[in-house]
Amino acid sequence: MEREPVGVREPAGTRGIRELAGKGKVGEPAGNSSVGELEIMKENVLNFMLNNPYIVKACEVPEEMNFLVNDVPLLAMEYCSGGDLRKLLNKPENCCGLKESQILSLFSDIGSGIQYLHENRIIHRDLKPENIVLQDEGGKIIHKIIDLGYAKDLDQGSLCTSFVGTLQYLAPELFETKSYTVTVDYWSFGTMVFECIAGFRPFLHNLQPFTWHEKIKKKDPKHIFASEEMTGEVQFSTHLPQPNSLCSIIVEPMESWLQLMLNWNPQQRGGGIDPETSRPRCFLLMDHILNLKIVHILNMTSAKIVSFLLHPEESLHSLQSRIEADTGISTGNQELLLEMGLSLDPRKPASQCVIDGVRGWDSYMVYLFDKSKNVYEGPFASRSLSDCVNYIVQDSKIQLPISQLRKVWAEAVHYVTGLKEDYSRLFQGQRAAMLSLLRYNANLIKMKNNMISASQQLKAKLEFFHQSIHLDLERYSDQMAYGISSEKMLKAWKEMEVKALQCAEAGDIGYLDEQIMGLHTEIVELQRSPYARRQGDVMESLEQKAIELYKQLKPRSPDHAYSDSTDMVKIIVQTVQSQDRVLKELFGHLSKLLGCKQKIIDLLPKIEVALNNIKEADSSVMQMQGKRQREIWHLLKIACVSDFRIERATFPLGSQLPTQPLLSWWKLLVRTYTTDPRRAAWTSDAVIINTKAVS
Repeated sequence: MEREPVGVREPAGTRGIRELAGKGKVGEPAGNSSVGELEIMKENVLNFMLNNPYIVKACEVPEEMNFLVNDVPLLAMEYCSGGDLRKLLNKPENCCGLKESQILSLFSDIGSGIQYLHENRIIHRDLKPENIVLQDEGGKIIHKIIDLGYAKDLDQGSLCTSFVGTLQYLAPELFETKSYTVTVDYWSFGTMVFECIAGFRPFLHNLQPFTWHEKIKKKDPKHIFASEEMTGEVQFSTHLPQPNSLCSIIVEPMESWLQLMLNWNPQQRGGGIDPETSRPRCFLLMDHILNLKIVHILNMTSAKIVSFLLHPEESLHSLQSRIEADTGISTGNQELLLEMGLSLDPRKPASQCVIDGVRGWDSYMVYLFDKSKNVYEGPFASRSLSDCVNYIVQDSKIQLPISQLRKVWAEAVHYVTGLKEDYSRLFQGQRAAMLSLLRYNANLIKMKNNMISASQQLKAKLEFFHQSIHLDLERYSDQMAYGISSEKMLKAWKEMEVKALQCAEAGDIGYLDEQIMGLHTEIVELQRSPYARRQGDVMESLEQKAIELYKQLKPRSPDHAYSDSTDMVKIIVQTVQSQDRVLKELFGHLSKLLGCKQKIIDLLPKIEVALNNIKEADSSVMQMQGKRQREIWHLLKIACVSDFRIERATFPLGSQLPTQPLLSWWKLLVRTYTTDPRRAAWTSDAVIINTKAVS
């Protein structure tokens, strides 16, 4: 790393570095220090000056270590446990590039780190996978730039001796010993990102540096990829090679960004400065790519992923209309489930499908189901083979050069891994369906408990009502001969008794309880089924075999010999057969899940109706009970008023009234006055009191 070259005002930070180096404040006095020592000192000072989460931090050297005898100054830096980017890229499963989530994470982190360096007028000059380290911070992988001390002169001699392994990422102007600017980091960054996407560097990565320089300098400004034909002719392209893991929405803007970063002309590289923001256009485009809100939807009826770029404030209905146009599943039949089995809320915007800070279709998915289908036969056709892989599948015994075979087998490993991951995503969709079923079942249990509770309350009230009305009718019959009678009231009470029997029918929920218990049994069996758990062990084993074959091939010299692909093709065929088997099992189990869920959906309205009927019956019972009680109290009121009138008529004004309850006195007086009908001829509220009670 170094500061901007001649022609740019030297900032105070640079003077500070030189002063510290000259005065020996980092280690011992540096007046006679070697160039290597000076660079270590400069790197140490730079690390202490910089404060950015994507630049590795310098640490104080423990005092105990200052007494160690050493020829060079000590440099302490934070420990990053994830290794470097080269280690990640060298994994066989990444031979065709990293996953989209990994690419975008590195794109964001290293892009931010480079911007920070350039804003502080620092050029790194040696950006490469070996100088990018990974750190796990709270479960999230952070990428950090290291090696801030690279500032060696680049002459024709040093190019071939001091920078072996680094040259592939150097900007062209550094080969030509021309003056340079921050755009040298753009070239290196673009080369790294391309390699993360495709699994190899963009421009004839197997050629020696000077041969490479002569061929690649002929490319057009928008060329981002070059390949050499068997004839030796170089073919350039403006597009990313296949296979890669980027979704279709990101591919085009990413190609545009790479065209800016891999421009041979250093003055045009990066797109220049945007006059409105005073920022390089390449970083504006980078921010645009990172800010894209993309929803990735796995269609469970076809096993295909469809991606949609969300518009600002787009409604869920609008997104569903686009899904219908793409998949043919009508909006009314679409069920969109998140990974935890939650259904999308139609009242919320479509942005509920994405999580802030989570990028890449491999890290978050929405699952689409067709509610008009309860049986999913499943798509049993495997993903299509690339041309290279199809070539060896058609003739596995054909002999190919090791150099060519390495590329073909890399794509074969990518294909086998892809088959395994296709199954994993579909299993994740099945799991979302199971979690959704369990949520429906929880709602069913809640409604069932409410229904049973309401039914039990109704039965208790009916039992009380029956006992009460039987007692009332019995007592009414006992006093009819000498008390109060009302044919109208008696008829109403008997009608209540009949209606109460009808209300009891509403509380009969045995048939629903049987259906619910049957569903619970089905759900338990589905949960215990072996198909409720991952069945991809065989595919994972085959993937490891493919990786091991690729590992054995990789160390061989390209000129060693030719070889066939019999073993690799055998693994491909076995993986396809294994996927076909597990997908049949998966979709069979999924169909049972969806069928069980449909039964719950059909049963819920019936429970709702039963619950409403119980509530109505309960209300009717309470109304009948209240009506009967009001009638009894009304009769009591009439009896009391009538009794009082008799008493006042019997005893002289001012005399002491009896202390016995009035109603008893009234009954006594009724019997006393039966000999004289004229004296007991009062009428009150349609009740006539005379020699006998008549209504």
